[in-house]
Amino acid sequence: MREKSKVFVIKTSPDSVLKDYAQLMHMAEYQRYYTKEEKILLKLNLSWSKFFPACSTPPWQVEGVLKTMIEDGYNPRKLFPCENKTVVTNIQRGLTANRWKKIIEKYNTWFVPLTRVKFTPYHDLKNKFLQLKNKKLHVLDSKIFPEGFRIPKFYVGKSIIHLPTMKTHGHTGQRGGSLKYTMGASKHGGITCAMKNAFGGLLTKRRHFSHQYMSEVLVDLLIIQKQIHPNILAVVDGT
Repeated sequence: MREKSKVFVIKTSPDSVLKDYAQLMHMAEYQRYYTKEEKILLKLNLSWSKFFPACSTPPWQVEGVLKTMIEDGYNPRKLFPCENKTVVTNIQRGLTANRWKKIIEKYNTWFVPLTRVKFTPYHDLKNKFLQLKNKKLHVLDSKIFPEGFRIPKFYVGKSIIHLPTMKTHGHTGQRGGSLKYTMGASKHGGITCAMKNAFGGLLTKRRHFSHQYMSEVLVDLLIIQKQIHPNILAVVDGT
């Protein structure tokens, strides 16, 4: 049985942010779960090709995580920063505008554009699931993609570290595809962090049509993550 999730929070400043990321990851004891022999995905978050504070993964978050892991003895060639495109973003522009490219090159890691990896039918991968093999999804394979959907084969069997920002998503307040039954502050959406970050990695750009059932989709994506990733960690930036 897996351990229950834990949350660690520390305050930071421009002068100490890289050290603070190291402290945060060590507080979480990430080395207990991520071995130095395995290949590890670092899922970045590109919400806009241009830089805007708190919108996408900031450069100090990318550097803080990479610097910590490499100083702790992880092989940079086994760390894979990755991201997908959307109907409103361009990966190459985002790499430059958000200052990811220079940092990734500085630490000698590989950037993997998910637009160039093979996406395999989800149900064809069931024999490779690590757990929850017979768990039914809520909407992804029925209301949204009744003809089936694909996920990156590159993801399967690899541990993942998400690098999202502390933000909300306006569609997460709705239930059953409608805001009609949602009351109070929930109408403004919930803090999604790594839950929404998985959305950009596991689905193709057709995921844009999933927003109507966003709350249910996020639950489905958590199920899928547990099925294919040995370990899941979110290192969230709230600056």
